[in-house]
Amino acid sequence: MTNRLPQKTSLTISTLNDLAKLANYSLMDTLNCDPEATENGADHAPRQIFSGHYVPVNPTPIKDPEYVAHSKNFFSELGFADSMAESSDFVRMFSGDISQVPEPMRKVGWASGYALSIYGTEYIQQCPFQTGNGYGDGRAISVLEAVINGQRWEMQLKGGGRTPYCRGADGRAVLRSSIREFLAQEHMHALGVPTSRSLSLYVSKTETVKRPWYSQGSRSENPDMLISEAVAISTRVAPSFIRVGQLELFARRARKNEHPKAMEELEKIVLHLIDREYAVAADVVDRQLTTPEKVVLLAREFQRRLTSLVANWIRVGFCQGNFNSDNCAVGGFTLDYGPFGFCDVFNPYYQPWTGGGRHFSFMNQPSAAQRNFDMFCSALRPLLASHQDCLLELDEVQSGFSKVMHTQMDSMWAAKLGLDMGTLNTTSHQALCKTLYKELLSELETLMMQTPVDYTIFFRELSSIPDDIGPLKKSFYNNMAHDSDPKKREAKEMDKRWAAWLEKWKTLLNSASDASATSSRSNEEISRQMKLVNPKYILREWFVMPAYQQATAGNYALIRELQDVMTQPYAEQSKDMEDKYYRLKPPEFFAVGGLSHLSCSS
Repeated sequence: MTNRLPQKTSLTISTLNDLAKLANYSLMDTLNCDPEATENGADHAPRQIFSGHYVPVNPTPIKDPEYVAHSKNFFSELGFADSMAESSDFVRMFSGDISQVPEPMRKVGWASGYALSIYGTEYIQQCPFQTGNGYGDGRAISVLEAVINGQRWEMQLKGGGRTPYCRGADGRAVLRSSIREFLAQEHMHALGVPTSRSLSLYVSKTETVKRPWYSQGSRSENPDMLISEAVAISTRVAPSFIRVGQLELFARRARKNEHPKAMEELEKIVLHLIDREYAVAADVVDRQLTTPEKVVLLAREFQRRLTSLVANWIRVGFCQGNFNSDNCAVGGFTLDYGPFGFCDVFNPYYQPWTGGGRHFSFMNQPSAAQRNFDMFCSALRPLLASHQDCLLELDEVQSGFSKVMHTQMDSMWAAKLGLDMGTLNTTSHQALCKTLYKELLSELETLMMQTPVDYTIFFRELSSIPDDIGPLKKSFYNNMAHDSDPKKREAKEMDKRWAAWLEKWKTLLNSASDASATSSRSNEEISRQMKLVNPKYILREWFVMPAYQQATAGNYALIRELQDVMTQPYAEQSKDMEDKYYRLKPPEFFAVGGLSHLSCSS
């Protein structure tokens, strides 16, 4: 199977008819359809699916759709005219009605199944049939694959109604969670973190569903009331939506020989993944290689992407919250913005999702990634059963994950601190510099927790290479200057420790710069580079809540403002925007449900 793309050309896409000409359905054209599926996509009741890579499903349109927002940046990258976002045929399609799309677009979408692994353990009992054959895209329906300017994109409706994988739910997303995901995807892209992208967002003016949520100011761990919310459909876009969990599903069937085509289906999904994510755009895996050779190269490249991705998450303070294997895209980008969050106060155990536990907490994400990578490697093994040399290579790749992850994390922390790991490794005082670096990192983590500090504001202020700790104290949550005498003494002691740390950091910064094999860097240059690594603005939950609260009344102005600010996260913006979005989390927002923690968002 090949997936060769047309030569890249610069296009302006002004209408849905223009977009239709670029349709190219590689998944449905080359992979196996569920043999028990209906041809017309009328397949919305929960059922077991025993074979096939996808199920044809028609999305369920939301009633009376209204435009909320579109990503102007992504539209521009795709060559889409902004006017398309509010044109009637575009709104119809991307609010769930694909019955009237122009040819060669197809009037049926598709959903896919996958297995569920939580922190390296496979589960099947959560499946309503107790077999594991009922997991999959419960409310995500892909409606288009298109090749645009030489890049293949899959467009998927989130909240597009029931599929056979819906497990009895309604298949809908609400405006609140749709706004969170819409803003977060474009923010993460602007932060330089690989991610699925946001295309458009529409809300129903008349259709609502009931959802559990938090009462005003609730400090309950889980939602304490049922509310009626408007349904919405957001469109997320990626080169593919293939997950580690999908490979696990087909590997499980192959190992158990569950049907005659089980091994063939595993091989087909893996080769399709390589074509979609690793052979075309990245040109990583040569098409002329044998399947076992391709599989080993796939594992090496996915390891590189996954470790880099998780290091980037920690760089910007992002916690995925629910990093199961079915939420782990094998393309190596961020997928599934359910119970995610950006940490305000630095806390290694920060976890926005009440059901996530410490295994998916902020600083444990490298370990969670390793568990997902282990499941990924296990899914590939059946394809290498008769190729001992390739199995040994895969073992080597798998066992090397923690070392690669450690290297990525070291480089990330060094960059946040304005240091260069390459320089630290080549300086004549290498051993001393690396020892100082490790001590510096360890003491910093201790100080950030004991003070405590705002993660984003601290590193942004540090990026200016301050003369003293005054600017850093903008990030301190417990500024105890006007407390009782014992507290004052404690604050003075902490100030001394911070001042000593700052001096150590500057000494190492200067030593590393002077020892550079190329040329010494000025403080101005170091500061400039640090500000490209340490963002000034992050999408804090207490910024998003007012946006979706206002949106329920039809006011989308704050969504647009957040789009503008959060797609320029490293830039110095206006004084008004700085005062509004570059500040500590107000005390009254701590421990509040929906602001500091949330249940799995719908």
